[in-house]
Amino acid sequence: MNKNNYCIIMAGGVGSRFWPMSRISKPKQFLDVLGVGQSLIKMTYNRFKNICPQENIYIVTNQIYKDLVKEQLEGITDDCIVTEPARRNTAPCITYANFKIMAKNPEANIVVAPSDHLILKEDEFLRIVNSALDVAKQQEVLVTLGIKPSYPNTGYGYIQYDKDDYTTIDKNVKKVKIFTEKPDLEMAKKFIQSGDFLWNAGIFIWSLKSINTALQTYLPEVYNIFMQGLDNYNTDKEESFINEIYTSCPSISIDYGVMEKAGNVYVIPSDFGWSDVGTWNALYQVREKDANGNSIIGKNVMTYDTTNSIITMPKDKLVVLQGLDGYIIVESDNTLMICKKEEEQRVKQFLTDVEVKKGEKYL
Repeated sequence: MNKNNYCIIMAGGVGSRFWPMSRISKPKQFLDVLGVGQSLIKMTYNRFKNICPQENIYIVTNQIYKDLVKEQLEGITDDCIVTEPARRNTAPCITYANFKIMAKNPEANIVVAPSDHLILKEDEFLRIVNSALDVAKQQEVLVTLGIKPSYPNTGYGYIQYDKDDYTTIDKNVKKVKIFTEKPDLEMAKKFIQSGDFLWNAGIFIWSLKSINTALQTYLPEVYNIFMQGLDNYNTDKEESFINEIYTSCPSISIDYGVMEKAGNVYVIPSDFGWSDVGTWNALYQVREKDANGNSIIGKNVMTYDTTNSIITMPKDKLVVLQGLDGYIIVESDNTLMICKKEEEQRVKQFLTDVEVKKGEKYL
């Protein structure tokens, strides 16, 4: 295993679209949403142990989740838990982790990935990531993974690539033409028909030198803030320095800040059973279903004339459901939500209304 390979796992989100199962105190990435006995972050962490040494895997998360990370990821050290005092999107958190890694190994090659995505074909995923790392360590390129789309999804960003322009090392690593935000349905259909658009998976591979050059060029306002503390990383001065400067960072994504602007961005068209598991409907698509199309977690759920629903209940609670078709039925702690699957975009509004009318105890 290459000791220059590192991984940054981003785990600071609150997973509000998965309320009431996902809460501020324990968001989606720390939950076993698939009912397989492992949380999403644990599955992700174990996956990347096949890419790099365990001590080279960094978890970037909010300070309030440090104990959860230590509880769920066996053997992780405090030094590998990169805690943010405030949420500032992906560019600052990646830059922070970069500086910690640079203080140890300036020759690092890095994979950046979300903590809460599902990968069904792990062997294929590992093969593609290793191929990308081989390219990244030899050429000054920024590589992302694009998912071959199976239908015109309007909830994902898209990447258009040039089929005839690729790296000199690997013809499967294609030059990116443009990043496109979430399209409407008609535009998404055109993307699918064109054959040169991919879903943006938010997974990046690059050398430390390449990403630092890009940050200095396109996001100096972020890079220079962290550069001020160059001698503080991995010392007892790091925490106070980060607490002092972090809120002054602009809140900006690495996609918008760097990837959409740089001229050396490449993508690998991929198919490794990916889902961002970003909504209840997305979770429904990947969970096992019974003969009636119901996906059920809970040992004592009884259904009658109920179809095409996703049901998540405490393991010992007796639940009887009759006459429902296409619903989300979730109970967690002190909250029950019943919502039509086709109306799931209203979950965030429910959460806002609950906060206003019932207070933070239900968030």
